[in-house]
Amino acid sequence: MTYKNTIITSITMMAVLLAVWITLSFQPKQLVLPQAISQPDAVMEDVVTTMMNKQGKPTIKIITPKLVHYADNNTTHLTAPAVTLYRQSPQPWYITSKYAKATDGINRVDFWGNVIIRHTLIANHPITVIKTSTLTVYPNQQTAETNDPITLVQPNTLIKAIGMFADMNSGDIRLLSQARGEYVPTS
Repeated sequence: MTYKNTIITSITMMAVLLAVWITLSFQPKQLVLPQAISQPDAVMEDVVTTMMNKQGKPTIKIITPKLVHYADNNTTHLTAPAVTLYRQSPQPWYITSKYAKATDGINRVDFWGNVIIRHTLIANHPITVIKTSTLTVYPNQQTAETNDPITLVQPNTLIKAIGMFADMNSGDIRLLSQARGEYVPTS
């Protein structure tokens, strides 16, 4: 009986091993590819660039100590940018921040980190300074927006709000919610 049991056990073990080998042999292999890391196609330092419209008038000027462009998604990362947006009226808008990212050329520019927007005095309009943590600018449409808290300062006026939409051509600024203003007289 022991000889018969040994043969049956051996045949059973060989059948199990054969089944395991067949199962593992014909499983599709999972190919593990290294994570694709986007590499910049251009890195520039101490950049000063001015873009012009078809009539040869400046539309935007960008000054940044470092610019990194990625071709695979056509984005440009800017460090400490100072951007001047020229508009139809004579006085431009100035935007500074710690960082910015331009998408699809300059169709959309996202600023973040201590964003400050300045607009100088024109005609009867006072100087305007707006501070926020993030801002999205659409240079071609000449608009800017944020959903974050803002502080808007004009002579004798301090306004805090949540969110803003600005039409940079007309100079109109729409505060989205929770706007509270203070009159601060000059001494």
